[in-house]
Amino acid sequence: MSNCCSKKEKKRTRRLCPGDNKEYGEVPYQTLLYHVAEPWRVGLREQTYYFCSNPDCDVVYFGEDDSIITKDRLRTRVGIKETDDETLICYCFGVSKAVARTDAIAKAFVMEQTKKSACACTTHNPSGRCCLKDFP
Repeated sequence: MSNCCSKKEKKRTRRLCPGDNKEYGEVPYQTLLYHVAEPWRVGLREQTYYFCSNPDCDVVYFGEDDSIITKDRLRTRVGIKETDDETLICYCFGVSKAVARTDAIAKAFVMEQTKKSACACTTHNPSGRCCLKDFP
């Protein structure tokens, strides 16, 4: 596995979300294929997509062609856009918000596995990036 959480990632481009008019970063196309429900029906194109992390915006992904994919089109619950404690914060190892807040060993475990390149954030995390910055 590649180290998806390494600091040597290429600089991602940013674009305004059509849902909240704020700027967000690029997300790999592969990430959408993993999280969009029935991606063959959505009309995904191989183009640059972006991830909206605003919890108050229903848009999750948007393309350079101004296409949008909202929460209801996903097969994954996006933890950053949900309020309940059972949503995941770490998709690679199944750590919920509640566990991250109450179990210090969980973050240490995730950090250790990340250092070993045992994570798969590009596909598992809806944001396409490492979850470590999302831990409380």
